[in-house]
Amino acid sequence: MEKNKRILIFNVNWIGDVLFSTAVLRNIRRNYPGSFIACIIPGRCYPVLKGNPHLDEVIIFDEHDRHKNVFSKFSFVQLLKRKRFDTAILLHGSLTRALICKLADIPEIIGYNTKKRGWLLSKKIPLPAKDALHRIDFYLNIIEKAGLRVEDRYLEFFISEDDEKFTIEFLDKQGIARNETIIGINTGGNWLPKRWPKEYWMKLIQLIQNELGLKVVISGGHQDLTLARKISEQLQDKPLITCGLLNLKQSAALLKRLDLFISGDSGPLHIANTVGTKKIIALFGPTHSSITGPFPAKNVTILQKDVGCKVPCYEVNCEDNRCMKAITPEEVLGQIKMSLNE
Repeated sequence: MEKNKRILIFNVNWIGDVLFSTAVLRNIRRNYPGSFIACIIPGRCYPVLKGNPHLDEVIIFDEHDRHKNVFSKFSFVQLLKRKRFDTAILLHGSLTRALICKLADIPEIIGYNTKKRGWLLSKKIPLPAKDALHRIDFYLNIIEKAGLRVEDRYLEFFISEDDEKFTIEFLDKQGIARNETIIGINTGGNWLPKRWPKEYWMKLIQLIQNELGLKVVISGGHQDLTLARKISEQLQDKPLITCGLLNLKQSAALLKRLDLFISGDSGPLHIANTVGTKKIIALFGPTHSSITGPFPAKNVTILQKDVGCKVPCYEVNCEDNRCMKAITPEEVLGQIKMSLNE
C-alpha cells in the first residue's frame, strides 16, 4: 500500500471483538499517518469506536436491520463506491463483506482466505489453525501478513470527561460516596452457556453484603434488565441496577470507578480491563482465556474449572452448563477477599 491512501476496515460484529480490533486500527494508522481511514461496524458497536482518534470516519452496516434486504445492500455498495476507497482490510471472514467491497470497486481487498471468497481478494492471508491465536493476534495477523508493521498489542476505549462527570454525579444521586468501595457484577453474555446461573449471582450478592458489607452494582445494557430485576427481587438488601440507565461510554466510566468487577466472558469484561478497573474476576466456562480472555490480564483473576468437556466449546444450545456451575459463589467470595486485600 502507498503512503497516502483511502483505507476501509470492515470490522467484526461483537463488542468484545471490536474492542480487540482497536489494536489493528492503531497499528494501521501508525503505518499510514497521512491516509484517510474509515471503519465499518454494526450500529450496536458504534460506541466502542466513537472518539477513536485513529479513525477519520465510522460507517454503520447492520445486515440484520437497515441493510437486511438486497436493495439496501445495493445502496450501501453505492455509498462505498462514492467514497472511492483504495484498499479494504477485512477483519470479518464473511463472503458477503468481500463481495460488497468488490462491487464498490475497491481495487485492493485484503483478508483471510476463507469461505470460498479467495477469488475476491487481492491479498489472500492464510487462515490460522482454529483457536491457535488470541483474538487480538488473530486480527493483527491479517495486517502483519499483508506487510504492515505491528508495533504493539493493547486495546483502547476512549471515555470523555463528560462521560466520567455524568457517572460520578449519577453515583452521587444514588447515595454512593466517592471513596466508597464498590463491587460491580455483569450477569449477561452474548450466549447462554457463558452465563453464570442466576441463583449463583443471588447467593454471591448475599455473601458480599453479609460478610463484607459492601455495595453491589449490577451493570449491563437494557437487554440485561429483566435478569437483573429477577436477581434483585429475591434479595432483602437491593443492589443498584444500572442496566439501561447508562449508555456504553457512561457504563465504561462506571467500570473504571469500580474497585472490583465480576463478569463472565463478555464485552463488559473486556471494556473493564481496557479502562483500568482496579481488580477483575473473570468467570470462564465454555470459552478459553487464551483465545478470548482479557488482554493483558495484569489485574485479572480467571476462574475456570475442568469438568471433562472440550474447551473451547461452541455448543450454544448446551442446557447442562456444568462448566459454569462448577464455579461456586463461595469460591468467588474467597477470591474477592484476596483481590481486595492485595
